[in-house]
Amino acid sequence: MWLAPEEVLVANALWVTERANPFFVLQRRRGHGQGGGLTGLLVGTLDVVLDSSARVAPYRILHQTQDSQVYWTVACGSSRKEITKHWEWLENNLLQTLSIFDNEEDITTFVKGKIHGIIAEENKNLQPQGDEDPGKFKEAELKMRKQFGMPEGEKLVNYYSCSYWKGRVPRQGWLYLTVNHLCFYSFLLGKEVSLVVQWVDVTRLEKNATLLFPESIRVDTRDQELFFSMFLNIGETFKLMEQLANLAMRQLLDSEGFLEDRALPRPTQPHRNISALKRDLDARAKNESYRAAFRLPGDERLDGHTSCTLWTPFNKLHIPGQMFISSNYICFASKEEDACHLIIPLREVTIVEKADSSSVLPSPLSISTKSKMTFLFANLKDRNFLVQKISDFLQKTPSKQPSGSGLVSSAPQEASGQPTSPASRPQEAPTTSQSLLKLFQGNAPIEDLGAKGAKEKMKEESWHIHFFEYGRGVCMYRTAKTRELVLKGIPESLRGELWLLFSGAWNEMVTHPGYYAELVEKSTGKYSLATEEIERDLHRSMPEHPAFQNELGIAALRRVLTAYAFRNPTIGYCQAMNIVTSVLLLYGNEEEAFWLLVALCERMLPDYYNNRVVGALVDQGIFEELTRDFLPHLSEKMQDLGVIASISLSWFLTLFLSVMPFESAVVIVDCFFYEGIKVVLQVALAILDANMEQLLRCSDEGEAMTVLGRYLDNVVNRQSVSLPIPHLHALLTSGDDPPAEVDIFDLLKVSYEKFSSLRANSIEQMRFKQRLKVIQSLEDTAKRSVVRAIPGDIGFSIEELEDLYMVFKAKHLASQYWGSSQPSILRRDPSLPYLEQYRIDATQFQELFGCLAPWACGAHTPVLASRLFRLLDRNKDSLITFKEFVTGMSGMYHGDLTDKLKVLYKLHLPPALSPEEAESALEATHYFTEDSSSEASPLASDLDLFLPWEAQALRQEEREGAGNEDIQEKGGEQKTSPPDCRHYLQMWAKEKKVQKDTIKDLPKMNQEQFIELCKTLYNMFSEDPMEQDLYHAIATVASLLLRIGEVGKKFSGQLGRKPRDSAPGEGEPPAPGPPQDPAQELQPPAATEDPQAKAGGDTQLTNALQESQVASEAGGGEGQGSPSQRLSDDETKDDMSMSSYSVVSTGSLQCEDLAEDTVLVGGEARSGGTVDNDWSISFEQILASILTESVLVNFFEKKVDIELKIKDQRKVERQFSTSSDHEPSGVSG
Repeated sequence: MWLAPEEVLVANALWVTERANPFFVLQRRRGHGQGGGLTGLLVGTLDVVLDSSARVAPYRILHQTQDSQVYWTVACGSSRKEITKHWEWLENNLLQTLSIFDNEEDITTFVKGKIHGIIAEENKNLQPQGDEDPGKFKEAELKMRKQFGMPEGEKLVNYYSCSYWKGRVPRQGWLYLTVNHLCFYSFLLGKEVSLVVQWVDVTRLEKNATLLFPESIRVDTRDQELFFSMFLNIGETFKLMEQLANLAMRQLLDSEGFLEDRALPRPTQPHRNISALKRDLDARAKNESYRAAFRLPGDERLDGHTSCTLWTPFNKLHIPGQMFISSNYICFASKEEDACHLIIPLREVTIVEKADSSSVLPSPLSISTKSKMTFLFANLKDRNFLVQKISDFLQKTPSKQPSGSGLVSSAPQEASGQPTSPASRPQEAPTTSQSLLKLFQGNAPIEDLGAKGAKEKMKEESWHIHFFEYGRGVCMYRTAKTRELVLKGIPESLRGELWLLFSGAWNEMVTHPGYYAELVEKSTGKYSLATEEIERDLHRSMPEHPAFQNELGIAALRRVLTAYAFRNPTIGYCQAMNIVTSVLLLYGNEEEAFWLLVALCERMLPDYYNNRVVGALVDQGIFEELTRDFLPHLSEKMQDLGVIASISLSWFLTLFLSVMPFESAVVIVDCFFYEGIKVVLQVALAILDANMEQLLRCSDEGEAMTVLGRYLDNVVNRQSVSLPIPHLHALLTSGDDPPAEVDIFDLLKVSYEKFSSLRANSIEQMRFKQRLKVIQSLEDTAKRSVVRAIPGDIGFSIEELEDLYMVFKAKHLASQYWGSSQPSILRRDPSLPYLEQYRIDATQFQELFGCLAPWACGAHTPVLASRLFRLLDRNKDSLITFKEFVTGMSGMYHGDLTDKLKVLYKLHLPPALSPEEAESALEATHYFTEDSSSEASPLASDLDLFLPWEAQALRQEEREGAGNEDIQEKGGEQKTSPPDCRHYLQMWAKEKKVQKDTIKDLPKMNQEQFIELCKTLYNMFSEDPMEQDLYHAIATVASLLLRIGEVGKKFSGQLGRKPRDSAPGEGEPPAPGPPQDPAQELQPPAATEDPQAKAGGDTQLTNALQESQVASEAGGGEGQGSPSQRLSDDETKDDMSMSSYSVVSTGSLQCEDLAEDTVLVGGEARSGGTVDNDWSISFEQILASILTESVLVNFFEKKVDIELKIKDQRKVERQFSTSSDHEPSGVSG
C-alpha cells in the first residue's frame, strides 16, 4: 500500500536493498524469506519478541535523491507481488518525469505531492458505506465551485488526482470532471495552475503514450493542447471523459434531444463515494451497449446481468456467456463472439421454472416460449433472485401482443389488381398486406427459372433446415452458421422476414400494433417542408423498377415516408431515404417497411439522415482512417485526389443501392441488417483494394470516380431470380472495353477475408473520435456562415466577428447548462438559418454588455443594457439573435461622433426607454404621429441609428402588417409554408438595399428623456483620466441645451398646443381625465416616501438644471457665468458617485421617485414631480452643443479595442458564482 512520505534513517541494518534506481529503492526486511544468516535470525527474533511484525511490513519502497542523506518511505507491501506492482507503477509513470527536474528539492516535493494524491484517491474509492461518504464528495464539489466560480447548477461527476503537463514540467493536482466542464487545479512550488475547458469546445480526446508523456490523456480545443498523466486508473477516467464529451456533442447536434435527456436521476441513498451522475452515466453506457448488441428498442433499460451457461441443442454443448435481463427481454451472449446469441422477448415466455440441480448441471433454469422452444440456463449464481426478477417483469408484461411463433407472416394474400389512388386510405391498398415484389412478380414457380431457380430453391431449403435446428423467429439461436447463410444470400421469399428479425424492427412492430395506421391517418393531408421534398423525390426512387412506374408503388412510398417524417420531425425527410425505403417496400408491406426505416434511421445508422448528415460524415472519417491503416499507399493518393469525400457519402447513405445494380446491392443490405455498418466499411475497403492499381494511375478526381463507377456498375449477382433491372450511369457508358464482371458474393468473400479484423466496439470508439471532429468542423462552418452573413458595413473585422460569435454562443449554451427562465431560449432549432440558431435573453445580454461595451457606466450599466436590449429585440420575444447583438455592439464601437451619439440618443427614447422608467415619456408621442405622410414609422426610426439594412428590414415588417408579425413570432412552426418563405425572401432582398439614414428622421426628446440622457452621461465618465474635465464639459452642454429648449418652447408655444391636446393615438393608453393643463397631463401617481431617494446626486443635478432655467428666463449670462459652470468639483463628483438616484432608483428606474423633485415649467417652479410638456430638444441641437466641447468629442471618438475586452470576458465568463469571491490567478494554455 502507498504510505504518506515520512523520513527514515539512511543507515538501517535491518533492511536489504533488492532493487534500486536513481530515485527509488525497494527493500526487504532481514529475516523475511529465505536466507539472511545470523542477522536475519536476530531481526526475526526481535520482531517476534517485540511483536513488531504487526507494525512492520516485510517490503518497502523508499524515495531518495543522489546528494541527499534523507530517505522517504512511499510504499510498503506484505508480499513481493504487491510491492512489485507499486515499483512497476513508479518506474512506468514517474521515472521519466523526475529526470526532467534540475533541483533535487523539487523532485522530492513532486514525489510527496504525487503520493499524497494517490492516497487521497484510494481513500476516496475505499470509503465505507454510510453518511460520511457523500459528505466527502460534497466537500469536493463545494471546493470545485469555489475554486472555479461555478454556479449551483454545475454538478461534479467525479474528480481524480493526476498531473497536467505545462510545457515539459508536470503539475500535480486535481482534475474535476463536471457535466459541462473539465477543470484542473494545482498549487505546487508556489505556482498556481487553473484550467477550465468546456466539453463543447473539445475537438480531440484520446488516450496515448509517447516518449515524452507516459500513458496520458490528450484533450485538444481549437486553441490549445492539454496533456494529463499519472492517473491511478486511467481507463476509468478516460471512459468518463468520453461520455461527457459525447453528451456535449449531442447538445451541439440536437439541443432538444439533449434537454430531454439532461435531467439525470439521482438515487436517494448513494452507495459509494462517487456521484449519482457518475453512476447514471455508467448505467447509460451499459444500456446503450446492451441495446446495440441485441438491436433492442431505444427505451429498453438493462436491469442486470450475470454469468451463466446455455445448453445449445444443435451441438449438445453448455456454452459459457452472460445473461442480460431488462424489463421486456432476456438476452444471452456467449464469451466467444460467434458461438451463440439469443433474444427472448418476455411477451413470448410461457413458463419459467427452476430445474433440479446436479453436479453436471448446477442451478439450472428452464424458460419455455409460445413457439414451443425451451431454453436451459445453468451455473446461475443467484437463481432464486433471478427467477423472482423475471416473474416481476412477466407480471408487468402486457398480454395483448400477438402470440404465436414470432414469425413474420410471409403468406401472400390475394391482391386486388386495381392500383389505388394516392388519396385512398392505406387500409384499402394491397401494399398494406403484401410486399411490392409479390404484387408485381406474382407467384411464378421458381422451377421455371432453370439453374437460378434451382439455386434459389437450395437456399430456401438451407434456411428451412436452419430454422428446424436453431428455431425460427425472434427466439432463434444466432450462431456462426447463421452468418454463413446470410453471406450466401437470403432467398427472396424470406428476405423481408429476416430483415425484420435481424434489425430488431419486428420487436417494435409487434409492441406497437396500429401505430403506423394511426400515423398515416394523422399525417394525411398535412403540409410541411418534408412533404414538399418527399413529393419532389417520389418519382426519382428506383424509376427503373416496374413497382415504382405506377401509382400503387408511389402511393405506398409516399405514405411510409410521410408517416416517418410525422413521427420524427427532427429528421423529417432526407435525400437517400426514398431510395432505401423503396427497397424496403419491395420486400415487406407498408408497416414492415416503416419499422425497418425506423430501425435504420434511429438505431443502425444514427444521425445519418438529419439535415447535416452527421452520421454519414462520421463514418466517412472512419473510412478514411481505415484506408490509412489497411491501404496506406492508396490513402495518400486518395487524399490528394479528394475522392473519399465524394464517394463515401453516396455509398453509405444508400447502402450502395444508388451506385450498384439493385440485385447486387440488396445482398449487401442482407449482410448489413445482420452485421451492421461493419459490412459496409469492409465492402468499401474491398472495392478500393480491387481497383488500387488503376486508382494509383489516376491524375484527377474525375478519372478516379469513373474507374470506381465502372467497377460498381459491373458488380453482378448471377444467382438473382428477380427481373433484371437496368443500372447504367450515363457518364460511365463510354469506354473502350467494359471492365470484367465481378460477382457480389466474391466481393463479399474478399471483404471478409482481408478486412474481417474490424470489430463493432472498435468502430464505436472510432465513431466517438470522428464525431468530435465532424461536429466541431460543422460548428466552424456555421460560424463562418454567420460571419459572412453579417454585412460588411458593420465595422468589425472577420476575426472580431468570429470571437464575438464564440462569446455569444457560449452565453447561449450556458442557459442550457444551468437552466433559464425563458423556455424558448432552450429550444435551438437546427433547421433555422445559422444566424437565428443561438439566441440570448435580457439577463445574458446584460452580462455581455457589462463586459464588452465601450461605455462603462458603473451602477447605471444594467439600465443602459436593458434599454439597448429592448431596442434590438425587434419581434418582442425577449430574445435577440447574433445579428441583432452585433448590430448593437457596432453602434457603440464604430462610426464617427454623430453615429455614436445617435445610439445614445435612441437609448433615451421609446421603446428603449420603458414606460416604467419614465412615465412622462408618453409626452413625446405627438412626435410619433400615425399619419401616413410621416417620413418614418416609429419602429423604423428606432433602428435607423444602427445600420440602414436593419431599418429597411423593419420598415418591410411594418408594411407587412399584423399578420406577418404573427408569422415571425411563431418562428419555426410556420417557417416552412410558402407565404412565409416569400416573406423572408422579401426581407432579405430589402436588406441588400442601403438607405441613407438622416438625423432629421430622429424624433425630438422631451425634458424627462433629456434628464435620463444627462444621468447616463454623468455615469459614463467615471474612472476616465479626463474625468473632471468631462464633468465640467457636460455641465456646460446641459446648461446650454436647457436654454435652447426654453427658447424653442416660446417659438412653438401656441402652435404645438392643439396637436398635443388631441386624442391619444392607437398605441397610447387613454388619458385618465380631461386635461386642463398640458403640464399635468401625465402627473405621476403619489410616490412612496423614501428618505434615501429624496436626496443625492440627482437632486443636485435637477437643481442645477433648475438654476439654468431660472437664468434663462431672467436673461442671465451665458458661458462662464452660467450657474452650471459654477458648480464646484465636489458637487460634480457627488453627482457622479451616487449609485441610487431620486429620479431613478437603481436597476428599476421607476418614475414614482420624482415626487420630491422640482422641475421648472415655463420659468415657474412647480413641485410634485411635474414635467414641462412643452419643452423639447432635437438631436441636431444636442450634436451641435457637444461639438463645442473638444473633451467630449475626443471621448466619443476614442477607439476601443474590443479584442482586449473579449479576452477579459473569456477569462471570467464562468466566474458568476455568488457564493465565492475567488478569482483564479490565471487560465493556462
